[in-house]
Amino acid sequence: MSEIEQNSTNSTQLRPGGHLKKTVVMVGMMGAGKTAVGRALAVRLNVPFLDSDAEIECAANMTVPEIFQRDGEAFFRLKESQIIARLLDEECGVLSTGGGAFLSEANRRMISERGVSVWLNADLNVLWNRVKHKDTRPLLRTPDPRATLSEIYRVRVPIYALADLSVLSDGRASIEDMVDRVIHVLASRPDVLEPN
Repeated sequence: MSEIEQNSTNSTQLRPGGHLKKTVVMVGMMGAGKTAVGRALAVRLNVPFLDSDAEIECAANMTVPEIFQRDGEAFFRLKESQIIARLLDEECGVLSTGGGAFLSEANRRMISERGVSVWLNADLNVLWNRVKHKDTRPLLRTPDPRATLSEIYRVRVPIYALADLSVLSDGRASIEDMVDRVIHVLASRPDVLEPN
């Protein structure tokens, strides 16, 4: 094994982890990296990865865009709250939520009482670069998706700022580096994460 490979292996093995005591709920805008970072964080902490959108799709046997189209956003938000409550009660892990889940005051209170919210704070340009080529975002199916994203961003960022913890998602850090950042902020909450 070369020195570079050995250093790479050692740095991976030495990356911080810990024992999770409460569910970590990833919140933020579409494209912030909630699912990718959440999944990697769950692996690092050796806990289940949960995704509220995936759970809703499984229960409804429809995609999120199909639910939006057939039943409307209000129906979807109701189901989303029910799913988040169930997941917070069932097991301790990392939960990725849809971009709109944290807008509900009831959801925010429930998440803070039963887990901890972590906002992946990405700026508008980073988000646009990540979502502009995808057709899976029902809220961006508009004549000017960039302007729509900008308006959603303007409205939602002050609400995401109410999260228990915040991590900068600058678009340059690798997923593993983002996991390091999340673990670093979680370490400030001994009620949530007990370091190794």
